[in-house]
Parts: sequence; structure tokens; C-alpha cells
Amino acid sequence: MAPTAPRPSVPTRTGPTLAAVVVTHDRLDKLRVTIDRLLAEPVDHVVVVDNASTDGTADWLATRGDPRLILHRSERNLGGAGGFSRAMELARDRTQADWIVLMDDDGRPQPGAVAAFRAMELARWDAVGAAVFHPDGRICEMNRPYRNPFWNPGAFLRTLARMPLGRGRAGFHLGDAAYRAEAPVRPVDMTSFVGLFLSRAALMRAGLPDPRLFIYGDDQLYTLQMRRQGLRIGFAPQVRFDHDTLAQQGQTGVVLRPMWKVFYMYRNALLAYRVAAGPWFWPLVPVLARKWRRKAGDYGPDAALFRSLLDLAMRDGLAGRLDRPHAEVLRLSRSE
Repeated sequence: MAPTAPRPSVPTRTGPTLAAVVVTHDRLDKLRVTIDRLLAEPVDHVVVVDNASTDGTADWLATRGDPRLILHRSERNLGGAGGFSRAMELARDRTQADWIVLMDDDGRPQPGAVAAFRAMELARWDAVGAAVFHPDGRICEMNRPYRNPFWNPGAFLRTLARMPLGRGRAGFHLGDAAYRAEAPVRPVDMTSFVGLFLSRAALMRAGLPDPRLFIYGDDQLYTLQMRRQGLRIGFAPQVRFDHDTLAQQGQTGVVLRPMWKVFYMYRNALLAYRVAAGPWFWPLVPVLARKWRRKAGDYGPDAALFRSLLDLAMRDGLAGRLDRPHAEVLRLSRSE
């Protein structure tokens, strides 16, 4: 009789039970690192939603023998928003975990992050956002949390003061000093889905992300809506995550490729601004339109296509339309 393979060892844990949630699509090289990192941490469950990957992801996941894994393969790509919605539903319904923690396939806890989370005074918070870094140690700007300036007079005044200098964003996003490991946990209004720890009670109250968003902004909308419901989100600098991502930067910020991503980025940004700004939203729209249209210069020969996708995104965002088929977005962005 062939010898039986030893069961994978499960790291010892103390404190609340925890289910990790990972969404992946055609990035097996990134996913391998993330799954191995998670299974080395004291987590109780790892829920993986495979968004119709075509790169061998399903076969590789099937070879993993860890009993903590809960695998779900979607027959079509649901996007990040749809994937997180499904994964959070699975974590809610198929585990009894006290907390869940969210991440993309290229985001993962640094060694010891879960222990640092469990050592916190969690009764003070309904959700906890991790400090997210690039693997080389730089702060990951796309995951920098913020206080909503429209809800916080101090942040609003700091933002106004810095806008003429082109640094308005620094008025409400947390500064580098907040990332020091010894810095205190502080309240925030928005944090990303890379390293967001969410209590079961908060999940039951806030519900699931809207899968129709497809990609971009689902984390902003979800956490802003949590705050509108009175849920407490803390930024914990001692809980550290890596985000193995590279984004092309132009003169006015990130440059999105392929072009179909432009539509989702700006449509969903308008939806998030509506929640954040409240009665200030409509006066803000012309300012956003001018700012965003200036980004066309970073797209070179695709500048006209950028403007057409931006115009479509703004029409749908202002109308609250979330039912445009992805196939149509691909066609309009010449990405079929």
C-alpha cells in the first residue's frame, strides 16, 4: 500500500476565527505566492473564487491538499466586484468565522500580520484596514486609506489649502507617518480590499459589494457605505500586507490598460463621489470632468478613445446605470 501523504500542518492560532478571501483571474504566478503565504499564517479558512481563469489556476488549486481551502470556480469572469461579492457570501455562509480578510491574488499578508491583527483590541472596531506596501517596502499609493473630507471639516480645509499646489489628495489621505509600525490605530472612512478585515457582525449589517461594478471602486463604495451606517473602520499600521502590483504612471496619475478599464474606473468613481460628497456632489461634477479630461494627454494615440470612454462613463455614472454589458464595453474600447 502506498504511504499516505501527511496532512498539511495548520499554524497554531489564538483569538477570533478568521477566513481569508481571495479573488483571482489568470494570474496563477501571483496566486501561488498568495496562497502559500496565507496557508503559512494561522487562518482557519481560505476561500478562493477563480474568475474563469484559463491559465491552469483550477488545476493547480485542485492539487492543494489543505483542508482549510474552500474553492469556487465561476463559469465567467465576474470582475473583482463580482468575485468579492461571491467570495464574501461563501465565507459568510460556509464558515462560522468571526472575521474575514479580503485580498486580490497579488495582495498577501506579511509574515506575522494575522498575529498582529489578533493582538488588537478588536472590540473597538467593526473593520480593520491593513497598511499596504509594495514588496520593495514603498507605501502602495493605490491602497492608501483616507478620511472623507466632506464628512471631516479638518480634512476638508486641508484639502482646499493644498489644491492650488496640486496636492489636494494629501489633505485627506493618511500621511506616511501613519504607517509607522508604532503609530496608533486611527479611524478612516475608506480603505481598500487588500487587507480589509471585516467582522461577521459588520458583514451581516453592510451586506455584499455590488457585483455590477465589475472592477474599481467597489472597495471605496463599500467602506464609505459602511461608515454611513455608523460602522467603525480602523487603520492598523502594525498589520502589514504586500501588494505585488505595477501601475504605469503618467503626468496626471495612473494610466489604465487595456482601455476598457477606463470606463469602469470613472463610472465607479462618480458613484463613490456621490456617496462621499452628498449635497456637494453636483457642484463637484464639472470640476471632476475638467480634471479627468486632462488625463487624455497621458494616453498618446489613444487620447480620443480615452475621451469617448470617459464621456460614456460619466453619462452612466451620473445616471446611476450599472447594466451596460461588459461585451459592449469591450467593443466600444476596441478591445474585443
